[in-house]
Amino acid sequence: MIHLRIVAPAFCSSQVLDLLTAAESVTNVVRLPEAALKPPGDLILCDVAREEASVIVDDLRELGVPVEGSIALTSIDSQISAGGDAAVKAAAGAPADAVVWEEVEARTSDSIELSASFLLFTVVAMLIAAVGILLDSPILIVGAMVVGPEFGPLAGVCVAIVQRRPGLARRSLTALGIAFPIGIAATYFGVELLIFAGQAPADFSTAQHPLTDFISRPDLFSFVVAALAGTAGVMSLTSAKSGALIGVLISVTTIPAAANIGVAAAFGDWSQVGGAALQLTINLGAILLAGVLTLAVQRALFLRRERRHRHGAARKAAGLDEGDSAG
Repeated sequence: MIHLRIVAPAFCSSQVLDLLTAAESVTNVVRLPEAALKPPGDLILCDVAREEASVIVDDLRELGVPVEGSIALTSIDSQISAGGDAAVKAAAGAPADAVVWEEVEARTSDSIELSASFLLFTVVAMLIAAVGILLDSPILIVGAMVVGPEFGPLAGVCVAIVQRRPGLARRSLTALGIAFPIGIAATYFGVELLIFAGQAPADFSTAQHPLTDFISRPDLFSFVVAALAGTAGVMSLTSAKSGALIGVLISVTTIPAAANIGVAAAFGDWSQVGGAALQLTINLGAILLAGVLTLAVQRALFLRRERRHRHGAARKAAGLDEGDSAG
C-alpha cells in the first residue's frame, strides 16, 4: 500500500475528506485540523491500495491540493490491518503490477541529472570496459555494465515520450549526449597513455579478442537482447524491483560499446570504431523502443482504470464531475 500525507488547504479540506472516506481503496483516514503551519491547513493521513494511488492523487490535484498544500507518498512495506486488506481487495488488479506514476517520475528525475558523479561513473565504467577489452576479460565487461549509470536517462527519455514531457526529454538527452562523448574521449586518452607508456598488451589486436568481440559485431541478437533488457528495465522501474534492474544493467553492451570506440580509435582501427558505434546505436535504439512500448501499455491500462474511477462514488462525494481528471 501507499501512505499519503496531505496538507489540505481550508478551501478544499472537506472535499478531500469526502473523497478519501468514500473511496473503497482508501483506509486509515486521519484528520488533524489546522495542524499544518507552513503551508497552513489540515493534516490528513491515509493509506491507499497501490493500484489506486495515482488515481487518488490525480483527484487530489483536481481539487487543488498542491496549489496551496502538498501531497507526499511513501510506500508501506508491511501493514497488519483488516481494513487495509479490504482496501487492497477493493482495488482491481495485483499490487505487484501497479504503477505509481508519481514514484516513476521521482525516480527518473533523480537519475537523469547531469552531475559530476554521473559523469564520473560513466568515465569509470568506460575505463573498466577498456581494460576488459584490452585483456579480453568478460568479467571486467560485466563490471563495467554494472557501474554504468546510463539506464536512468534512457528511462527518462521513455517516460518523457509517453507522458509528453519535453523538458524531461531534454534533460535526459543532454545527460546522455554529454556523458557518452566525455567517456569515449577519456577512454581514448587513457588507452593512448597506456600505449605511450608501453603498458598496453603487446599481443592485443582490435580485431582479435574472441571473448569480447561481440561488443563491435552487432547482429540480430544484439537488437533482441537490448529490446528485452529495455522492457525488463522499465518494468523494474515501474514496479520498484531493483534486483531485476541489476540484471538489465549486465545484459546490454552500451557502455562497453562506447568504450570500444575509444579503444579502437586509439589503435587507429576505424572499421572497429564503426562496428562499435553501430552496436551502440542499435542498443540505445532498441532499449528506447522497447521502453516506450512497455510504458505506453502500462499507461493505457492506467488510463482505463482512471476512466472507470471517474464514474465512481468517491469523486461524486467530493463534488468532482465525470470529466477528464488531472492525470
